[in-house]
Amino acid sequence: MTSVTYGPGSLVYARGRDWIVLTGSDAQTLRVRPVSGSEDDQTLIHLALEPEPVREARFPPPQPRPFASHDSALLLRDALLLSLRRGAGPFRGFAQIAVEPRAYQLVPLMMALKLDPVRLLIADDVGVGKTIEAALIARELLDRGDIHRTTVLCPPHLVDQWLTELEQRFHLHPVAVTATSAARLERHLPQSESIFSAHPHTVVSLDYIKNERRRSTFLQSCPDFVIIDEAHTCAATGQGRHQRHELLRALADSPTRHMVLLTATPHSGDEGAFFRLLGLLDRDFERLSEATGEERNRLRDRLSRHFVQRRRKDIPEWEENTLFPRRESMELTYKLTGAWQTFFDAVLDYCAAVVESAEGDARRQRLNFWGTLALMRCVASSPAAAVQALRTRAGLSGEDEADTLQERVLDGAADALPDDDVEPPASTDDADLDRLITQAERLTGQEGDPKLQLLVEHLEHLLADGFNPVVFCRFIATAHYLGRHLKGRFKDIEVDVITGELTSQEREEKVELLGGVERSLLIATDCLSEGINLQKSFTAVVHYDLSWNPTRHEQREGRVDRFGQRAPIVRATLLYGADNPVDGAVLEVILRKAAKIREELGVPVPLPDDGHALTQVLLKAVLLKHRGGGATTGMRQLALFDAGWKTVEEKARRTVFAQHRLKPKDVLPELHKTLAAVGAQEDVQRFTERALARLGSSLERLPQGFRASLTPLPDEVRERMAVEGLTGAPRIDFGQPPAPRCQPVHRSHPLVSVLAETLLERTLASRQEETAATTPSVLGRVGCWTASGISHVTTVALLRLRHQLMSTKAGRPTTLLVEEATAVAWSGAPDSVLLEAEDALPLLLHPPIIEPKDHVKDRAITQALAQLATRHGELEAFATRRAEALLADHRRVREAADARGSYSVKALLPPDVIGLFVILPSLD
Repeated sequence: MTSVTYGPGSLVYARGRDWIVLTGSDAQTLRVRPVSGSEDDQTLIHLALEPEPVREARFPPPQPRPFASHDSALLLRDALLLSLRRGAGPFRGFAQIAVEPRAYQLVPLMMALKLDPVRLLIADDVGVGKTIEAALIARELLDRGDIHRTTVLCPPHLVDQWLTELEQRFHLHPVAVTATSAARLERHLPQSESIFSAHPHTVVSLDYIKNERRRSTFLQSCPDFVIIDEAHTCAATGQGRHQRHELLRALADSPTRHMVLLTATPHSGDEGAFFRLLGLLDRDFERLSEATGEERNRLRDRLSRHFVQRRRKDIPEWEENTLFPRRESMELTYKLTGAWQTFFDAVLDYCAAVVESAEGDARRQRLNFWGTLALMRCVASSPAAAVQALRTRAGLSGEDEADTLQERVLDGAADALPDDDVEPPASTDDADLDRLITQAERLTGQEGDPKLQLLVEHLEHLLADGFNPVVFCRFIATAHYLGRHLKGRFKDIEVDVITGELTSQEREEKVELLGGVERSLLIATDCLSEGINLQKSFTAVVHYDLSWNPTRHEQREGRVDRFGQRAPIVRATLLYGADNPVDGAVLEVILRKAAKIREELGVPVPLPDDGHALTQVLLKAVLLKHRGGGATTGMRQLALFDAGWKTVEEKARRTVFAQHRLKPKDVLPELHKTLAAVGAQEDVQRFTERALARLGSSLERLPQGFRASLTPLPDEVRERMAVEGLTGAPRIDFGQPPAPRCQPVHRSHPLVSVLAETLLERTLASRQEETAATTPSVLGRVGCWTASGISHVTTVALLRLRHQLMSTKAGRPTTLLVEEATAVAWSGAPDSVLLEAEDALPLLLHPPIIEPKDHVKDRAITQALAQLATRHGELEAFATRRAEALLADHRRVREAADARGSYSVKALLPPDVIGLFVILPSLD
């Protein structure tokens, strides 16, 4: 006898109704939900305070009336299936999520379930779905009771994206912990409590938490499950990032902490950083940097259990249909003419002269070089950016400023994107700059910009072909410059500009608004090249400005070309100046080389330029060549770059750990079994359409998606919808990804859950009076019809099974409630055997051909109810077998479970008979 009188899944009677006991109950207090209610209806019952004693209850059996039609029986089956939130499939987290994962996205989950503790590095390609894969692991471990609290550590600009994903798709409710929110969260906490103990789920800015004082507090109360996004930025120890590595190293030193690391670029060019990253999984993996022979093979084999890396080309073997669009890439060139060419040549002359003038003064030479190069980038971008850079030239002195300029010119760190689009200062004070400022200001207001003209022509073609483009610029001034010109050119297109001047919330709102119109054109800086996904509304990327960092180019295109893009083709266009020597050098030596190697290997490779020494000499040679010298230096630098690219390509080949252990045949059966247990997308669509009709509404099919009319619904249903933010006639879609401007509807979407719970509540709470037959939303729990394909009178019992999943880890017992919707069937013969689950449920799908007379139905249902009373033993034996199968599923996908604890499953008897339906054979 345990201290808990009623365990999870037990039925009790209190306050005039029946309840199911939930996890979280104890000897004094029961956490319960109504037998016919939803998870949101749960409440607490304090046993000592109840006026009437709480007692054990039994689920009420079906009554002979009212009759359910075939359609009602299917609706009842779907309502039962889609209302369950404590699924019994191999993956129990599926019942709580608002996305149907693809088979390949289950590989990291299945790998994680074989590890204890979970230590996993997911290095899938950009756009494949690392966020979904990591959140699936968190949701599954929570629903298994293996973890209780979670946190996501990520760069500041990704905090909002993680909050949205976890809230909307995985029904977790994290709080953001950033420099601006932490003080507010701490304000009302007791001194002994931290944010991380008070809030079970958090998304934390790495820049905020890495501070030594905050790091110490975080480590004391860090959750047992941690996701680290952009993990490669935490492995490098230079440029002020050592604090991030120290934080992760301290987290990894806990032997029980689960950690999932995410990055699309595990090897960023720093060999030491790459092996430090692997060392966060297990310190032994750091030895891979020097191990040879059998030891290396043994370490690589162990690492393959912790490291999953899929490229785009790896995905087709998992999917019958193409999940990713075909990317069509092209390059367009422009030539400067007239005043534009005069201005550009004047800037080149100025820059070359400034660099030459600093010969012999290393500090001044370095500062002048990066300052003039910053000016070159702004001039190549737009006259507006040139004006801004030329006017911003005060305060440049010392090595710190040179370092800052260098990072900005070379497109710096990926986690600085939101505030990295401000024009850098050009140089120190110089009288010649006034003349250049005058020229730039004049050009800013003129028509005839050759680069802008090329963009306009290209956008006309893209829009005519049905594409919605995103134009990426390097600088804020350029984005606004394009916005002013393009808004006047494209009157019938919604044009907007997004830059780092806006907060992350404001950026999201603008993207959402653009997604709500049919035709749109977005001009953005790199503040959008990471952190906000654009695939729902945009189908083309135009690089108006070259990025000097190959990774950033891929990030831009990856916002559109990613999992969830509905368009079969996306376009990516690169604009560059045919007579711009800096553009030419960067394009040929950096971008094209990186693209070629990526195409061959399928993974991005780092720039072979540690410390930017090669880039500096290359670009200096370009400037000197403009002055009539430097040709030999330039050729020598090209050779050095070629050698560097070959080196990083070879390193990349050695460090690609493609995941080969799990194959589709290992994963697909588990996926199909889970979808059968909780309901797939086709079940959701069928149910939603028919349930709306039953409640007096309808689902209107649109050219893209559907419109759900909620106004005709009964008042109480409409009110429940409104609480969930659903009013009027929302546009929805059941496909993945959803049609543009449509909400994605999955099994746990409020529309589906409210409909399912309403029909189930009304049917199970009904007293089965005759008048219920005239109420369409009372489905009836008994029915009889004649169907083709049935050779004997067949009875189908629709069941809800409740199981207790009990585990003991580290001496701590845990009991979870697990539920499943299933069925058994038998023929009219006295000695007929039960058909179970996958053999019984399809019998309800046979379409009816004749509606029997009421007296025929009465006789058939009376006989079925009598047979049901004699088959209780068989039903209980079936429930016990399902419990054993559930335990086998649990152990099969959680290999590490028995190594750290014990597990058992107990069927709660008797099973709940939700409906009983008799199918008569046709006389034909």
